[in-house]
Amino acid sequence: MRVCVPVLATLVVAASPLNAQSLKIYISADMEGVAGAVTAEQLGPSGFEYERFRKFMTAEVNAAIDAARETGAGEILVSDSHGNGQNLLLELLPDDVMVVRSWPRPLAMMTGIDSTFDGVIFIGYHASTTNTEGVRAHTMSSARLTAVKLNGVAVPEAGINAAIAGHFGVPVIMVSGDDAAVEETRDVVGDVEGAIVKWNYGFHSARTLTPAAATAEIASRVRDAISRIEDFEPVVIDTPVTLEVSFKNYMPVEVLGYLPNVERIDSHTIRFVGRDMIEVSKFLTFLTTYEPGLAP
Repeated sequence: MRVCVPVLATLVVAASPLNAQSLKIYISADMEGVAGAVTAEQLGPSGFEYERFRKFMTAEVNAAIDAARETGAGEILVSDSHGNGQNLLLELLPDDVMVVRSWPRPLAMMTGIDSTFDGVIFIGYHASTTNTEGVRAHTMSSARLTAVKLNGVAVPEAGINAAIAGHFGVPVIMVSGDDAAVEETRDVVGDVEGAIVKWNYGFHSARTLTPAAATAEIASRVRDAISRIEDFEPVVIDTPVTLEVSFKNYMPVEVLGYLPNVERIDSHTIRFVGRDMIEVSKFLTFLTTYEPGLAP
C-alpha cells in the first residue's frame, strides 16, 4: 500500500545557495535499508551477520562519497545514524571525510548539518512506523513508538531529517533503501533521486540486490542527483512546529504529561510545540534517550 504523506502541503520552499565549484554534501547513513538487511541478525552487535553488514553499510556510504566526488563534491560529512551510532568502519572511509558518531546528540541523525551544505543524501533508510510495508519499518523506535507527526502529518525519519535540513535551507537530493522507503521519502520530500536496493515482502523479508549491485545503483543515483542539484528545494516546515508522538504503552505518556510543556492528548499520545525543528529535534532526543538511571 502506498503511503501518501501530504507534508508538502504544510511547507514552504526556500532557495538554497549553490557553489557549483566545490559542493558540500551531508550523508546520513542508517542500516535497515542496506541491501540484504532483513532482520536483527544483520542490524546489531548480537547478530551473527552484523560484522559483515557493517562492511556492506560502509561500502554503500563509500559508493555515495565516491560518486559525489566525481560530480563536484569537495567537503563531505557523514553521520553514523543507526543503532548505537558506531557502525561504520572508519578505517575504510576516505581520510578527508569526517564522521559523526554515537548518541545523544542535539540534531540526532542530522548532527553537524548547517547552512553551508548544498545537499543531503540518505543512505540505508527505511519506511515509517505508520507504513504497512517496508523492511524493519519504524520511526525512531520500533519497540516504543507507533507514530510521529509534524504539524498533524505522520512522517518517517526521512521527513523529520529533511525538515531539520530544511531549517538551514539545505535540500535532500537522494535516498537509498527498500522500495517502500524510497516511495515514502518522495511522498514527503519531493522528487529526489532514489536508489532501490531491495523490494519488501514484509517486515522481515525482501528480494534484494547483491552488495556490489547495490553500490553501483547508489553511485549512479548520487551522480544523477548532484548533476541536477539545482532542481532540489529544501523542505521548510511552518513554525511553530507541533510534534505529536504516539507510544505503544501508557506509562511513558502519563509521565511525560507531567512536563509543563507537554500535553497528553489521548491515552497513548503526547503533544509538544517547538519554536522550530531545532527545538523539536532536541525534545525528540530527550524523549528517546532519558531514563532515570542514566549514568555516568
